[in-house]
Amino acid sequence: MSWAEIGSEEELRELLGEVMPRAVTKERVRLHARDRDWLAASPFCLIATSDAEGNCDVSPKGDPAGFVHVIDDTTIAIPDRPGNRRADGFLNVLKNPHVGLIFLIPGRNETLRVNGRARLVREAPFFDEMVVKGHRPRLALVVEIEQIFFHCAKAFLRSQLWAPGSWNPSVLPSHATLIKEVQVVEETLEQLESYYGEGYAKKLYG
Repeated sequence: MSWAEIGSEEELRELLGEVMPRAVTKERVRLHARDRDWLAASPFCLIATSDAEGNCDVSPKGDPAGFVHVIDDTTIAIPDRPGNRRADGFLNVLKNPHVGLIFLIPGRNETLRVNGRARLVREAPFFDEMVVKGHRPRLALVVEIEQIFFHCAKAFLRSQLWAPGSWNPSVLPSHATLIKEVQVVEETLEQLESYYGEGYAKKLYG
């Protein structure tokens, strides 16, 4: 069976139709008061980046609600927390500053989307306002906003993401089991189960 690929904007528009007027006018370039409210209520975001060759990465970031620091109407900062130190997204930003962000509020089907240019900052006065559980971030991703808008709820409604009745976390084995099956690791399954067990949540900030 052959594939029928789309190779031009004209083909795409012929298939999808023109953009709805309301979808065009929703774009903003500065934070509205309601954008600030959303950021204050959001505990989780996704950060999309790509390197100079276009290789992409999407990284999740999470902290207590309001973890994003608003510097001014066109600038926000996202603190970094201890992780696995791959720094895929940060390495991309050093080569290509363009980023895309999606901010979620649990239970809310809409999202707030931000596109802009980012840079890495290792020290600034506002770091003192991003301390969580005594942990002051070692660096932050500072984003100059170029585009911001609210995204509709259809993807969340289709996926039933927030509907507990649709949840089935046990459809796959434990994370430790998955790691043991797909990676070459020195640890035994028991050691991995212990690492990702109850004590894992105690190591979030140090």
